[in-house]
Amino acid sequence: MTEQSTKKRPNSVLFLCGQNMIRSPMGEALTKHLFPNQIFADSAGVNSGGDDPFVDIVLNEIGITERNHEPKSLDYLEDNYFDLIIALTNEAHEAALELADNLSTSVEYWETPNPSTIMGSRDQILDAYRQVRDSIKARIIERFNP
Repeated sequence: MTEQSTKKRPNSVLFLCGQNMIRSPMGEALTKHLFPNQIFADSAGVNSGGDDPFVDIVLNEIGITERNHEPKSLDYLEDNYFDLIIALTNEAHEAALELADNLSTSVEYWETPNPSTIMGSRDQILDAYRQVRDSIKARIIERFNP
């Protein structure tokens, strides 16, 4: 399906990024936190990465403490049908369009910076992660509120 942006709240959403370490797990956790039992959320990466402890720190700051995330790639998704795929990187956007080509799935591209590229003090790095968290959270609220 071609890229489109319908404003209807999806029943299921997949957040997709490069390695399923930072941005897509944040999207998944935030959606589950903000819309419990309303939207099924999952996340994956074009490739599978590792775990990033800064993600847990910045999510804990806003009350998201129960998160059992194990990075996974598209190849290891348990469910491959979603109403909406939100790509958070250019690489993920291309993969999402390819995946949605044979499905009745909408794709949106939310270009999101990679906070792990920030150099500096621990506080400067955490600030970059907070900015990404807050940006994704604001977009989720704007997009999924009826």
